[in-house]
Amino acid sequence: MATSARRGALWAIGIVVALVVVATGGWLFVVHQIKERITETLGPMGSVEEIDVGYGHVTMSRVRIRGPQNWPASDAMRAERILLDVDMRSLLTKPIHLRSVSVDNYYLAIVRSADGRMRVLPGLRETASLADAKSNDREPPHATEEKVIDRVSFERGSMEFFDETVQKPPYRVLISDARATIDRLHLPALDERTDLSMSGSIKGPSHTGAVSWNGWMVIANKDSQTRATLKNVDIATLDPYLLKKAGAKAAVTGGTLDMTVDATVKDYRIHAPGSIVLNHLQLSDTGNALDTFMSIPTKAAIAALKDRKDQIKLDFVLDGDLRDPKFSLSESLSKRLAAGFAKALGVSAEGVAKGTSDTVRGIGNALKNLLGQ
Repeated sequence: MATSARRGALWAIGIVVALVVVATGGWLFVVHQIKERITETLGPMGSVEEIDVGYGHVTMSRVRIRGPQNWPASDAMRAERILLDVDMRSLLTKPIHLRSVSVDNYYLAIVRSADGRMRVLPGLRETASLADAKSNDREPPHATEEKVIDRVSFERGSMEFFDETVQKPPYRVLISDARATIDRLHLPALDERTDLSMSGSIKGPSHTGAVSWNGWMVIANKDSQTRATLKNVDIATLDPYLLKKAGAKAAVTGGTLDMTVDATVKDYRIHAPGSIVLNHLQLSDTGNALDTFMSIPTKAAIAALKDRKDQIKLDFVLDGDLRDPKFSLSESLSKRLAAGFAKALGVSAEGVAKGTSDTVRGIGNALKNLLGQ
């Protein structure tokens, strides 16, 4: 009996050991597959120094995606750490479910090309699609796996915007201390409502201002409702979008900007009322008396626009069709601001454009107001 019992115990131990070996081998296979999938997704321009796979968590350390040729920065993205919280059951049942993706201590470059297209993480979508296709030989070559991500968060980082529509090389705006969240992503369709928020700081020559953006968007069809806010931002930082396009020839040497825009997009049409306040605006003295703003000598025009608090306040409404290749939000904003400045000065907007006699009368009226006559 003792020998039989001992033999039975050995068999039981052997079975347990075999199961452990099989389970360990299966887990190692899963770990290998996950690491291989990440490497394939990052593509030839991407790299990661370390991938740590635990049950339900994947940690990537020192991730980098280099910028392609003609990219204005060396990197498209880099992060000290990216943490994936994975619902492991979804690896078997599909769709793949990620509870969260946390990106920490990061840098992200965003480029607006000369034709107005926004570019973020170039090439990543294509390499991710190829990785999806490789993961299941039964799928068509261009098929992509369905994924659900509850939340993507960006912490302790910076976002750098490069705008080629303003100038060449592209105009640069850096948002530091940038935090952002994206809630409810359903890939690849992106046809459900996604909540978005972002906040950060914009450092200028003399002031550090705050920027925030939040709301929701259906990414597939661009329907959205969002609010963008700028507070105490150095005017010089955004001058290419504001005074220069509105007609000022002198450079900004001082002042801050506050702006709020509430935008709604439905069926590719945008309606966005907003307001802008220029605080303590100062322009350089070019020494040229012929320099004008809205066809009025610059100093006289700015003085006429300011109120008793040394502020210039304007309201505007942006309306347009996002499918129209000729429509540009920044150009539309510039035109609205120019019209607002012209109205505040008593100058005909058409006269500003065409140099008609209405402009001359507007100049006279504005100067009379300025001199208190």
